[in-house]
Amino acid sequence: MMIEVLLAFAVAVPIAVLGGLIGLGGAEFRLPVLVGWLRRSAHQAVPINLAVSLLTLLVSLIVRSRTLPSLPLESLVLILVSMIGGAMLTAFLGAGLTARLSPHALEGWMRFLLTAIGLLLIVEGFFPLSEAGLLGGAGWLQVLVGFAAGCLIGVVSSTLGVAGGELIIPTLIFIFGIGVKTAGSASLIISLPTVMVGLARYARHGLLFSRNEGLSIVLPMGIGSVIGSIIGGVLAGIVPANLLKIILGLVLIGSALRMFRRKSPSLSA
Repeated sequence: MMIEVLLAFAVAVPIAVLGGLIGLGGAEFRLPVLVGWLRRSAHQAVPINLAVSLLTLLVSLIVRSRTLPSLPLESLVLILVSMIGGAMLTAFLGAGLTARLSPHALEGWMRFLLTAIGLLLIVEGFFPLSEAGLLGGAGWLQVLVGFAAGCLIGVVSSTLGVAGGELIIPTLIFIFGIGVKTAGSASLIISLPTVMVGLARYARHGLLFSRNEGLSIVLPMGIGSVIGSIIGGVLAGIVPANLLKIILGLVLIGSALRMFRRKSPSLSA
């Protein structure tokens, strides 16, 4: 157990540092580690990743609430409510569907999503997106776009165990034209209920991690992720963000293609 604790902490810190350099929590990169190095099945890895994401989100929100000015909620209420509504709906449905998928089907879906996120990082690195600026647009359009974006975020969150910041923050910045610091805080507010719904849904299906896994993986990974994200935030700006996105995108794609090569126990039995 002690070896697993040390490994979970040791890998979480550098992953979170790299994620913090580009404003992500690193959950996308934790998933290949959970399935590969820590040898958890796809169904076991997702709720563990969700729990680590939840712990990291809570700490990040507390830190941000003390260091950054309050959000301009009066101008963001439609966007936040619509995105949270869409994300919670599909997180609930997605977690239920994931619980019913065969290990082979779930692994294929994970591979597809991780590869797609990796490609998104690479594209953003080469071609920085331009802002659409819908923050000042019609209310119905904000709600429609926000709900649609939230639905996509909920699917990704519930099936990969991630907070969804890699989709939420670009959506808030480039589609709605929200400032980067405000987008970071708003992303935490959107992610928290999404992750909590996903965890509750997995618990209902009896797929939540055991107490031993909570102590040997979730807790040390959560602590390592918090420490790493703080270090990454401090070091942000030293490494060109666009170059880092390209490198991390390639790493994520490579990890996604390799992590499910071994057969899960249920398939090889």
